[in-house]
Parts: sequence; C-alpha cells; structure tokens
Amino acid sequence: MNVKTLLFASLFFLFAMFGYFLMNPSYEKSLEAKYYYETGNYQEAYRLANEAFSMDIYNRMASTIMAQSKTSMKYKKYIDEAKRYMQEIDAMAAQKSISDAQRAKIKMMCEIMIDSYKKLAPSVITDEDIVKEAATYYKNFEQLLEQVTR
Repeated sequence: MNVKTLLFASLFFLFAMFGYFLMNPSYEKSLEAKYYYETGNYQEAYRLANEAFSMDIYNRMASTIMAQSKTSMKYKKYIDEAKRYMQEIDAMAAQKSISDAQRAKIKMMCEIMIDSYKKLAPSVITDEDIVKEAATYYKNFEQLLEQVTR
C-alpha cells in the first residue's frame, strides 16, 4: 500500500469518526454539557450529560462530564455554605462581646465546615479555582476554630 492511499484512508477514517461524533445526538448533548461545565454552570452540565449518557451508556464523555459536574456542584455547595457561615460569624464578631452561646455556635459551624471539606474529593479535571477557594475557606475555618477553642 502506498503512502497516498494510506494517508487518504486515514483521513477518511478520521472524518468519518468526526462526522459520527457530531451527528450522534448523545455526543451532541455531551458537547453542549462540556460547554456548560466549562462556563461554570454545573447543574445544566450534569443534566445534559445525564441525558446524553441515558441515550448511549458507552458515551465516556457524558460519563466524565456527569462525574465532574457532580464533584464541582459539591464544591460550589461547600463554598456557598462557607460564605453564609462566614457572614453569620462576621455579624457575631461585629458585636462588642461574644457570648458563650455564640462562641459554641461558631465552634459548631467551624467543625461542620472542616468535616465537610474533608469529604470533598477533587479530581484532575476539577476547576482549580473552586478547589482553591474551598481550601481557603477550610483554612479560615481551621483558624477560627483554633481561636474559639482557646
């Protein structure tokens, strides 16, 4: 087989695969899910990837995006909860003195957030920004816990 024939056959095979990838509804949804994942809309990415996966259980792209979206949603939930707790703690700290009940509440919030963080498990694909943001909150809660338990 000469080089031209081999090159032509290879290109034809690649275009056929690319065409299948673009024309298959499952992979179309996967591409759309990938777009939403990359833009940070993890719920929509999960929904679309789940639809794509239910159309074709061998669609690894859909499976990966589903898993990644689920992980990212856990991180976003942690960050949102951390922000809410920090606002409550800041409101308590703004007062002239902190009561024992408030100190116990702050301690409990810190322990909850520290335990929640330990349950998170990033992967290589998880967005570094949300992983770093969650780690920052974790460190802040550790420092707060240390200050409250003195």
